[in-house]
Amino acid sequence: MTAWVLRRMAQMIVVIFGVVTLAFLLAYIVPGDPARLVAGPNASPQAVASIRQQLGLDESVWSQYVSYLGRLAHGNLGTSFALQNQSVAGQIWHALPYTLALAVGGVVVEIVIGVPVGIAAAYRPRSVADRTATLGALVGLSAPPFWLGLMLLYYLGYKLSLFPMSGTGSPLIWYLILPSFTLGIGGAAWYSRMVRTTMLGVLRSPYIEFARLKGMPERTILFRHALRHVLTPVITMLGMDLGYFLGGVLIIESVFGLPGVGRLAYNAIGTLDIPMITGTVLIAAVFMVVMNFLVDIAYTVIDPRVRLSRR
Repeated sequence: MTAWVLRRMAQMIVVIFGVVTLAFLLAYIVPGDPARLVAGPNASPQAVASIRQQLGLDESVWSQYVSYLGRLAHGNLGTSFALQNQSVAGQIWHALPYTLALAVGGVVVEIVIGVPVGIAAAYRPRSVADRTATLGALVGLSAPPFWLGLMLLYYLGYKLSLFPMSGTGSPLIWYLILPSFTLGIGGAAWYSRMVRTTMLGVLRSPYIEFARLKGMPERTILFRHALRHVLTPVITMLGMDLGYFLGGVLIIESVFGLPGVGRLAYNAIGTLDIPMITGTVLIAAVFMVVMNFLVDIAYTVIDPRVRLSRR
């Protein structure tokens, strides 16, 4: 296991390095001049040249890349071009709690709605509950998140005044109910179908039939035997979803006015703020690889066969 963990950590470093390098290079390929955007449309060529020199944009891409890696090795993500005198790390640190809260809320919605609905549909296949779950999953998967968010804001926020319209406030959880539901409902639909399919296969397996013939209670069959096989694909999707959500969910944060990492990245792209772009991409990559690593660790706990294969 120790050798496997070391190999996985080395792979994580390589992936993060590759993603950050690609983001850095793509930021320079995009047409536009960050110095001109910072100086403004009416600035003189001399002012633009001065700003370009101050930002280090007059150097070659290779020199800027090496300088960036040097700063990154010391934990310095640089200074924002658009938000002058503001560190990239500080801005991300300020936006991260909102994205973290939204990501956790979305995952909770996925689990609380998707898993029970999938189990109920599997226990009564082709019943009214199963058909209702199928229809609900189809609607949840088909509804665009931005449309669903706007509908929730209009009816529950504007018409009925049950929830805040946008932004943040105290308590924060009150402002995250609608965004979390919007973020998680599509995943809940997917989880319900996945859990149903997996649970049906497990419930029809010979050892489940044997347990029933022995008179084992259905609750014991469900929680001790069937759910163990369902947990593996659920944990896989959970890790990927949480890593993706933590990287910043632009559409949801924009619709509900949340100052998270997604909106930070969007604003940085609009102003060609290269340090901010690479910083947000780095955070997203770190979350993705770390969550995938934790998922692999969870496999070894859930399934002993996986643990034996990694020795």
